[in-house]
Amino acid sequence: MIIDIISWTAVGVILATSTAMLINLDWRASLGALAVQYIAAFWLVTQHLPFVMGSAKLITGWMVVAALGMTRLSLPSPEDEQEETFWPRGQWFRLILMSIVVLVTFGSTPRIETLIPGLGLPVIAGSLLLIGSGVVHLGVTSNLLRVTLGLLTMLTGFEILYAAVESSILVAGLLSVTSLGLGIVGSYLLIAGSFPHDTEEEL
Repeated sequence: MIIDIISWTAVGVILATSTAMLINLDWRASLGALAVQYIAAFWLVTQHLPFVMGSAKLITGWMVVAALGMTRLSLPSPEDEQEETFWPRGQWFRLILMSIVVLVTFGSTPRIETLIPGLGLPVIAGSLLLIGSGVVHLGVTSNLLRVTLGLLTMLTGFEILYAAVESSILVAGLLSVTSLGLGIVGSYLLIAGSFPHDTEEEL
């Protein structure tokens, strides 16, 4: 009973952090929300995987957050705080999109549990929320950092769902390496994207 309460609390944390990442323009707040999101994902993953494997995923996630944060600190221009170029860009529209994700998630969760019993309703709900919010994030932004956050969110949701189906240590390790690689590629693209701006300033 207590475990179920904590699991549903983790789902609530995932919903709150995903919404905060979507509507907040401050990159520091977004990275902080991602770090908290990894804690909630860690709890859901450990419902089907050993504690050590769940801890490895948590540490990998925090390493990605640290890499993106240090990279963003080294950039001179506050690109993430500028208005998005994609339309529409209002916060209310993004909240409506998240509301649709929530409705689809809680409508699909019982059906998926019926088709694949034993996964657990909180695990399914948390993974679908992450995947849905990641898709929404990718659809409303063109910023490199935020695109990376959206991809990481989607991958985290897939990891939670896959961990409930397959407990292979090798696959779990490959998914963790994929997350770390995605964070490194995102950091590289952020640095590479700042070079043209520096060249124009020098000219």
